[in-house]
Amino acid sequence: MGTIDHDNYEAVIGLEVHCQLLTESKAFAPVSTEFGGLPNTQLTPLCLGHPGTLPVLNDNLVRYTIKMGLATHCEVSRKSIFARKNYFYPDLPKGYQISQYETPICHGGHITITDEEAGGEDGPSTEKRIGITRIHMEEDAGKSIHDQDPYHTLVDLNRAGVPLIEIVSEPDLRTPKEAYNYLTRIKQIVQYLEICDGNMEEGSLRCDANVSVMPRGSQTFGTRTELKNMNSFRNVERALGYEIERQIALLEEGGEVVQETMLWDPDKMETRMMRTKEEAHDYRYFPEPDIPPVVVTDDMLDEVRAELPEMPDVRQKRFMDDFDMSAQDARTLTDDRYLADFFEKLVDTSGSPRAASNLVLTEVLRVLNERSISIREFPVSSERLGGLIDLREDDKVNSSAMTAIFDAMLEQEGSAEDLAESMNLLQVSDAGFIEPIVEQVIEEHPDEVGRYRDGKKGLIGFFIGQVMQRSQGKANPNLVRELIASKLEES
Repeated sequence: MGTIDHDNYEAVIGLEVHCQLLTESKAFAPVSTEFGGLPNTQLTPLCLGHPGTLPVLNDNLVRYTIKMGLATHCEVSRKSIFARKNYFYPDLPKGYQISQYETPICHGGHITITDEEAGGEDGPSTEKRIGITRIHMEEDAGKSIHDQDPYHTLVDLNRAGVPLIEIVSEPDLRTPKEAYNYLTRIKQIVQYLEICDGNMEEGSLRCDANVSVMPRGSQTFGTRTELKNMNSFRNVERALGYEIERQIALLEEGGEVVQETMLWDPDKMETRMMRTKEEAHDYRYFPEPDIPPVVVTDDMLDEVRAELPEMPDVRQKRFMDDFDMSAQDARTLTDDRYLADFFEKLVDTSGSPRAASNLVLTEVLRVLNERSISIREFPVSSERLGGLIDLREDDKVNSSAMTAIFDAMLEQEGSAEDLAESMNLLQVSDAGFIEPIVEQVIEEHPDEVGRYRDGKKGLIGFFIGQVMQRSQGKANPNLVRELIASKLEES
C-alpha cells in the first residue's frame, strides 16, 4: 500500500488483551496448565463440560485478577458473577466459554504509557494515561492447528479451561506506536506481578485490536474493524498501521468501512476479512448457573494488596535516586523484573552500583541479545559476576582482561579469580617485580629519556608500553605509570 497523507484523519484504537495466568491448575478443574504437553492429554470431563460435572473456581484466578486490578488502579467489585458466552467452534468443546459480562471483577482503572523516544536519552519523556474499561476472568478455549495436515484442521484441547484475564482498554490510543507501548507496559506489569509470563509467541499473552479512523478534530468515531492473529508486539504495530492506511484510502475513494473481523497476514504484511463482526447479543450471554457469585472481602483485598511488589515506575525512580543512574539506564534495568532483581543482587554482592550497571548494560545484555535468552537463562550467577567486579575494582585485572574472563565464565565453572589465574591475566602490583623492568627500559632508551626531560611528556606512553610488553601484560599499569614518572623526574 502506498504512502497516504494522515493529516486529515485520526485513528482510534482500543485493545483487548488476554493474559494466560500462571496458575498450576485450570480455572474450574484440577488439571495441569503446563505448556508443551502432548496434545489432548491435560483434560478431564470437567474441561469438556460432560453432563453431571460441576466447575469449581480456582481461588488463584480470583486473587491474580484482583492483583492486576490493583496494579492498574481499578475499582474491585465486591460481588461479581460469571456468565456463559455461547458460540460454536471446534476448539470449544462445551459450546460455551465461562467468562464475565455484565459484572466484571475490576473496572475503571488506567495504565500510563511512556514515549521514551520523545525526550532523547535523558530528556523528559511524554506520558499518556490509557483508561481501562474492565478486567474480567474467563477460561481459555482450545487451539485449532491449521499447518500440520494438508487437508484437515487439528484440535488440541489442552489449553481449554486455562485461566485468563481479559483487559479491555478505553479507545484512548491514537497511533500504532502507542498501542505497542501499551502492550509492552501490560507485559511488564504482569511479569512484575508474576501472574503471567507475557510470552506472546507461546500464546500466554494475546491481543485483539479495534481500530477506526475519523476526520481529525471530530468527536464521532468511525466504523471500527477488529484485528486478530497478531502474535508479536511488532505485528500488532504493523497490523494497525496497515489497517489505518486501508481505512483512510477507502474513505478517500468515497467508500465505506464495514464492521468486520480482520486477520493479519504477517507474510503478506496485510489484513484480510475473516467474518462480519459479532455483537454481544450474538453470544447469548446468561449467568453461569453452576458457579456462585464471587465475593471479595476486605481481608482478601488487604492480603492481595500486601503481596504487590514494587512496581517498575517506582523502582526506576529508586534506581535513579539510590544509584545516581540516568533515566535511560534505569528504564533499561527495570523494564524486566528479573533483570532488575539480577542487577540488585549484583550490587549487593559487589558493593559497586556503577560497576554492576556497566557490566549488566554492556556485557550481560549483549549476551542476552546474541543468544536470544532471558536473564533467567543467563549461565552466570550474580555472585560469580560480583567476584569479577571485585577483581577489576581491586586492580587485579585490567578492562580487557575483565572482558576475557567474563566470556570464559559463560562457558566454564569456577570463580573469576580462579579463571583469571588459569588464563594468566592477574595483574602484578608488586613494585619489587615491576621496578627492575622500569629501570631496564629507561636505561635502554637514553634518547627518549632526554626528549621526555626536555618537555615531551607524551613519551611516557612509550615507556609504559615497553614495560607492559616485557611484563607480558601482568604489570599493573597504574603502578607502572607512577614508577616511570618518578624515575624520569629524577635528575
